[in-house]
Amino acid sequence: MGGTGILLLLLAGAGAGVAWSPPKGKCPPRCSCSKESTLCEGSTELPDGFSTTLLSLSLVRMGVSQLKAGSFMKMPSLHLLFIEDNKIGSISKNALRGLRSLTHLSLANNHLEALPRFLFRGLDTLTHVDLRGNPFQCDCRVLWLLQWVPTVNASVGLGACAGPSAVARMPLDHLDPKKFQCRAIELSWLQTVGEAALSVEAFSYQGEPHMILAQPFAGRCLILVWDYSLQRFRPEEELSAPSVVSCKPLVLGPRLFILAARLWGGSHLWSRASPDLRLAPTQVLAPQRLLRPNDAELLWLDGQPCFVVADASKAGSTTLLCRDGHGFYPRQSLHAWHRDTDAEALELDGRPHLLLASASQRPVLFHWFGGRFERRTDIPEAEDVYATKHFQAGGDVFLCLTRYIGDSMVMRWDGSMFRLLQQLPSRGAHVFQPLLIARDQLAILGSDFAFSQVFRLEPDKGILEPLQELGPPALVAPRAFAQVTVAGRRFLFAACFKGPTQIYQHHELDLSA
Repeated sequence: MGGTGILLLLLAGAGAGVAWSPPKGKCPPRCSCSKESTLCEGSTELPDGFSTTLLSLSLVRMGVSQLKAGSFMKMPSLHLLFIEDNKIGSISKNALRGLRSLTHLSLANNHLEALPRFLFRGLDTLTHVDLRGNPFQCDCRVLWLLQWVPTVNASVGLGACAGPSAVARMPLDHLDPKKFQCRAIELSWLQTVGEAALSVEAFSYQGEPHMILAQPFAGRCLILVWDYSLQRFRPEEELSAPSVVSCKPLVLGPRLFILAARLWGGSHLWSRASPDLRLAPTQVLAPQRLLRPNDAELLWLDGQPCFVVADASKAGSTTLLCRDGHGFYPRQSLHAWHRDTDAEALELDGRPHLLLASASQRPVLFHWFGGRFERRTDIPEAEDVYATKHFQAGGDVFLCLTRYIGDSMVMRWDGSMFRLLQQLPSRGAHVFQPLLIARDQLAILGSDFAFSQVFRLEPDKGILEPLQELGPPALVAPRAFAQVTVAGRRFLFAACFKGPTQIYQHHELDLSA
């Protein structure tokens, strides 16, 4: 039975034994009124002046195109509301506010492509809802409706989809809410930190998140903390480190160590024994070995913290420094004469591994065996790789390989080697950085000549898909990215070699709202 037939039956039931006569006050034009029921047809606007004790209201074949907030506030006793066969294309989420006794609602045969979320909030007495005959667009805008229907003790007629084309004419109750992808993210600019930087790192000390930047032109490692009053990041402490390329933090209980890897003048270890003391230089690190550091990484081997410093000098070698007593001392020299540009520590098959990228050959993978790193394999089809970074997703280990010109690559570990999964065009890239922010596995491909690109891993496809460009302001020669969470807010730092460091905030957007 169509909506109009149901309407007539309900009106007959509601008006049984009631003689049709105007209620107290004037019956609106183009309406038929009784003590408890009113039927309006053909009006060009929403009538008013109804009785406050009205139980049933029908608005049919009217020229009204929208329902505004509070349209029925003066009729709190309504049980039956039929708004059918009209031209209504939009409804305020507060249009039905105040109808706490409503049991039957029909919006059938209108021009509604979507309904606003919370339209039915407070309508706890509903037992029948008819939405059929509307040209619903079954995209993210209907998701909330599909999720609402199973939660209410009401019979709901949803009708069919008018679009998109892939689901046209499909009944709404055949749609699976779990298959909707209605969550988006956005990185919006928040703050600038004025000096150029080559690296940025997040660490937690005494329960508070910190960021540390390697600023070679300012000649320092700069530590930043969140200012809860100003709602921005502010400097907390700086360490003198001319020509620094990397500032690597290590927290051991109350002790804080900072490795400052420098191009000239020697690399140093700074330390703080307790939170009430300032950081102070405590050790010159391997002055005969660290000739031209280009990168530094922290790793744990046999329960002990170690640093690995990639050396890019022609006669140098990458050096593994491990803790011994109060300092860090050389444990092993690796990959001599290869001018290493990057080191990446990772775990494969339950064992520590180290991946070294260099200017002279393909990246080489080492594994920890017998108290030292031994060469395991290299990365095939990976010439001219400047840096590598890994991430884990769905039980797999992925690798982002940065190439300055050509195609940067994504590879996946197959149990014996890394195999090519995806290629992404590079335009002057020195960094291809994976980051897990909230539930999103992102990867940012920097560029010296264009906007840096943010990608997101799509679990169903297993590949990175473009998400957005970073900017404005544009990043000038980005070299490193890092994320930190403070007071429930998530931030992305972009360290730039030829411009200031930029800070972005991560936002989650609900497209079904």
